[in-house]
Amino acid sequence: MTKKNITQFTFSEEENYLFNTIATCATGLGYPCFIVGGYVRDKILQRSYKKDIDFVCVGSGMTLARKVAAALPGNPFVAEFKNFGTAHFKYHDIDVEFVGARKESYVKESRNPVVEDGTLADDQLRRDFTINAMAISLNAADFGNLIDPFDGLTDLDDRIIRTPQNPEITFSDDPLRMMRAIRFASQLNFDIESTTYDGIKSAKERITIISQERITDELNKILLSPKPSIGLYYLSDSGLLEYIFPELEAMHGTDMIDGNGHKDNFYHTLEVVDNISATTDNLWLRWAALLHDIAKPLTKKYIPTTGWTFHGHEIVGAKLAKRIFSRMKLPLQQELKQVQNLVSLHMRPISLTKENVTDSAIRRLLFEAGEDLEGLMLLCQADITTKNRLKIKRYKENFEMVREKLKDVEERDHIRNFQPPITGELIMATFNIKPGKEVGLIKDYVRESILDGLIPNDYDKAYDLMLAKGTELGLTAQ
Repeated sequence: MTKKNITQFTFSEEENYLFNTIATCATGLGYPCFIVGGYVRDKILQRSYKKDIDFVCVGSGMTLARKVAAALPGNPFVAEFKNFGTAHFKYHDIDVEFVGARKESYVKESRNPVVEDGTLADDQLRRDFTINAMAISLNAADFGNLIDPFDGLTDLDDRIIRTPQNPEITFSDDPLRMMRAIRFASQLNFDIESTTYDGIKSAKERITIISQERITDELNKILLSPKPSIGLYYLSDSGLLEYIFPELEAMHGTDMIDGNGHKDNFYHTLEVVDNISATTDNLWLRWAALLHDIAKPLTKKYIPTTGWTFHGHEIVGAKLAKRIFSRMKLPLQQELKQVQNLVSLHMRPISLTKENVTDSAIRRLLFEAGEDLEGLMLLCQADITTKNRLKIKRYKENFEMVREKLKDVEERDHIRNFQPPITGELIMATFNIKPGKEVGLIKDYVRESILDGLIPNDYDKAYDLMLAKGTELGLTAQ
């Protein structure tokens, strides 16, 4: 890719129609108009992109949006955001956004800029990085030409993230740009230019003025990148991680006592996240990988006879996950439950590799993992970070053995996702009792008996056991 072969773009038929319509409307209003932002970058990189396209005009973005929508088939509804001077509508499957060119200035303690009308040059100068500051003209004189005042094209060639102006100004104006730099580095596998990176290190404390929702959104995008370890390493090395995710930063380092050490759990975690990312795009499985050892710093203990232990870190980690999710404004319903389940169970499959493992232990894992079983197995395999080829081979063979055991027991006993055949309502109706401890005792007894293999997962057998346990507790069937 060189500058001389990216002077004019080729657009799809749908894009051409939209762009020509916008160009005509902008000319009618006397507004110079340009395509800006990530669309331009991804077009040059020939990278798949979301169908959202941003347009800047020298004039009123809302006025232009209304005129364009009126000229398009179907007259799409225009949503206007007057506080931001932007307007948005959807054309077919393309999200279209318009804004007037502007310049911004910030008060140091505020995250909200003072906005004034400006030129295209002003608008490009306020952009976060050179690779995002390029524009494509929609004007008659140079339709389709690239406008690249900060040599973003060369930075794409060199695979670097660089600010268009002094990084101190860029990051002070909007500290979230520090995380965006790291996110783009992770998504694109780019390096952060040294001066820009020094600017992040210097301004890291400014991240504290940014809302948690915006920080979490960038962190999720880093986790969803092809190799999240790139972004996670940058977050730690720059000093940002200490402010946005202190629990993860605390995993750094090793201790040595009597010549006994342990692996660096931070770098181990990065490997695990990369490993699972190679097998799934599921954000919550990636979060489970990120948090699977999060409680090791809290549970670390040295025992002279055995060495370093992290006893119960999976249970403590599952509890810690809720605190982290709550602080980071992540979903606290099914997504959290899935992550907690995976973190709490991630040590269990390896224990099933023993030759003398009981069917009961397998039933319990099937029951507790439920719909998360496949995700759990992916996490456990991702957790193998040894470089010893013989160990890797043995671990993989062990996991295949576990898979076969799980499959065999499930086919026989149908335990996975099962609901115990005896409900609390049935117990109360049978013995004519109100809710109380007896109901729970009977219900738990039947469930545990099925999981222990004392009775099959069968209604009639479970009903008989319910009657027997009720009689033992002094109850009489009605």
